[in-house]
Amino acid sequence: MSDTIFTKIINREIPADILYEDDQALAFKDINAQAPIHFLVIPKKPIATLNDMSEDDRELVGHLSYIAAKLADEMGFAHEGYRTVMNCNEFGGQSVYHIHLHVLAGKLLGWPPFTDKPKTLE
Repeated sequence: MSDTIFTKIINREIPADILYEDDQALAFKDINAQAPIHFLVIPKKPIATLNDMSEDDRELVGHLSYIAAKLADEMGFAHEGYRTVMNCNEFGGQSVYHIHLHVLAGKLLGWPPFTDKPKTLE
C-alpha cells in the first residue's frame, strides 16, 4: 500500500488537529467537516479497506470504536448522540485507502444519510 495522507499525518509530515493518540491509533479533526463535530479515528497500522483486515486486526478495529466512545464522553456529546461510519471502497464512499472511522455529532443527523441519488451498479 502506498503512503496516504493519513500515513503522512501519523508520521507528522503534514499537520493535523490531533485529539487523541496512543501506540495503536490516532484521532484528529476532519478538515472537510460534515457536522459541527467531525473527527476521524485511524489505526497507525496501514489497512487499505475493511476487506483487507486480517483476523489479527479485529481487536485493533474494535479499539477505534472504543476511542470514538471515549472521546465522545470526554468532549461532552456522548449522551446527546453521535454517528460513527466506516466506508469501504468507491461505492461505499471511501476516498482515502487507509481505514478510518468517522465520528459525527453536534446536530441532528438524518437517515438515510445521503441527499443525492445513490450510485447504481452497472
